[in-house]
Amino acid sequence: MSGIDFGRITMGELVDHVAGTYPETEALVYPDRSLRYTYREFQRECDRIAKGLMKLGVKKGESTAIWATNVPEWVITQFGSPRCGAVLVTVNTNYKVFELEYLLKQSDSTTLIMIEGTKSSDYIGMIYELCPELNNCRPGELVSERLPFLKNVILIEQKKYPGMFTWDEVVQMGEEISDEELAACMATLKYDDVINMMYTSGTTGFPKGVMLTHRNLILNGRGIGDCMKFTEQDRLCIPVPFFHCFGCVLGTMACVTHGSAMVPVEVYEPRQVLWTIEKERCTAVHGVPTMFIMELELLEKEKFDTSSLRTGIMAGSPCPIEVMKKVVDIMGAKDIVITYGQTESSPGITNTRTDDPLELRVSTVGRTLPDVEMKIVDPETGKEVSCHIQGEICARGYNIMKGYYKMREATAAAIDSEGWLHTGDLGTVDENGYLKITGRLKDMIIRGGENIYPREIEEFLYTHQDVKDVQVVGVPSVKYGEEVMAFIQLKKDCELTEEEVKKFCEGQIARYKIPRYVAFVENYPITASGKIQKYKLREMAIDMLNLQDAARIETA
Repeated sequence: MSGIDFGRITMGELVDHVAGTYPETEALVYPDRSLRYTYREFQRECDRIAKGLMKLGVKKGESTAIWATNVPEWVITQFGSPRCGAVLVTVNTNYKVFELEYLLKQSDSTTLIMIEGTKSSDYIGMIYELCPELNNCRPGELVSERLPFLKNVILIEQKKYPGMFTWDEVVQMGEEISDEELAACMATLKYDDVINMMYTSGTTGFPKGVMLTHRNLILNGRGIGDCMKFTEQDRLCIPVPFFHCFGCVLGTMACVTHGSAMVPVEVYEPRQVLWTIEKERCTAVHGVPTMFIMELELLEKEKFDTSSLRTGIMAGSPCPIEVMKKVVDIMGAKDIVITYGQTESSPGITNTRTDDPLELRVSTVGRTLPDVEMKIVDPETGKEVSCHIQGEICARGYNIMKGYYKMREATAAAIDSEGWLHTGDLGTVDENGYLKITGRLKDMIIRGGENIYPREIEEFLYTHQDVKDVQVVGVPSVKYGEEVMAFIQLKKDCELTEEEVKKFCEGQIARYKIPRYVAFVENYPITASGKIQKYKLREMAIDMLNLQDAARIETA
């Protein structure tokens, strides 16, 4: 798309521009629902929900949370709510009551858009547990003791529940808002306004709301799509969840900034992904390594035509070289690339390119995106190091977040006075600017592409009456990259089993955060100054669980 400065427009203006440029090109496709929107039709749907939110009284800068799988309404909300200036807060679909309450409260969300639930989670039950007042209030008039900001709950399904609007009711209410009123609202919005908050685990404390602007997201999506050489002819299968940057920036935003078709998979299942690629002749597919491994395993048993594939992104956790090669050779995605970054950088910092040799695409995470700076610094001194010397990866540019919501100290710790984001990841860079990830300074666990911060699990386990102390670490896993392990010290004369610990977690924290392994210990390895050495706990776990083979694969 020419004649547009992607760094100086809002998401609303982006949708208007692409709808004007490619009005009849398919924008959003769900083959299993027989749903197909052209970009002109997609623009109309975005307008309708924007007007509905305005009629509800949602104002510019207000937080609107969405808790749903990759349903069509998710994408419509992502590009529709910014038209009225609402800040979209993305909720992990795996969240349970403990996590949901924290996010809705910390984000000051006034509106929650949600589905009934998933196979493993009853969202309806959880929201009524948090807000029993919904049972006795009219929709839009919630007064909640635990969530004082929350007023509106919108259910995407048709079924009526006490205290909730349905999606269609909100859309119908929006018909009372004129095109002129919506246009006037859009005219007040600026490209550097915060328009999205994604919650990420960090190096300390509970998840933080990463404040991202129109500019952050649009330019990053545009840059990522350019690395894949996207055009209006491309069709991207998106099986990664929208609540992550992977889904809603590397996925949907990369498509919209290029007029490409979005072809989501609502809930990941390898057969559904391969069927979607075959049926829609998708030219690209995204996924974390675990997803691609499962798809390749299925292709050994069943035949699917993936010959239309050209590119896509493998990211979210370290990409095994053999898996990357099989995706190229077996699935046909000869131009598949890797993206590296984090939510705080919108998320992309570096990317391999389609014309990079395969060797570089499997051994590095590429070069910086356009208009993004990167340096490697000594973690102790903060001074930049030479090529091939390991240090902390720092980034600066348009892609860096505005900060963490209501967390000034944490923001200052992440972004220094010169605007450099300190990622907490370790890496080396070569003479041509290609980055290799070598480790992490922080304690983050990455399981199947999900970022897990040990402190959050530790804080929850501390609430058990028999737990004296707990330390959570990541241990190697062939299938998921890492699994969660808890080392627990019990209070005097108390007894607890591994199964009892897991049962205590069920329904309270997301399933992927529940420790796969639990060990009960008397003491922790500590430094001379008394600091617990988590890396030694990890080494202990590898020996205890005979995970040496998984550890070798991880470091290969």
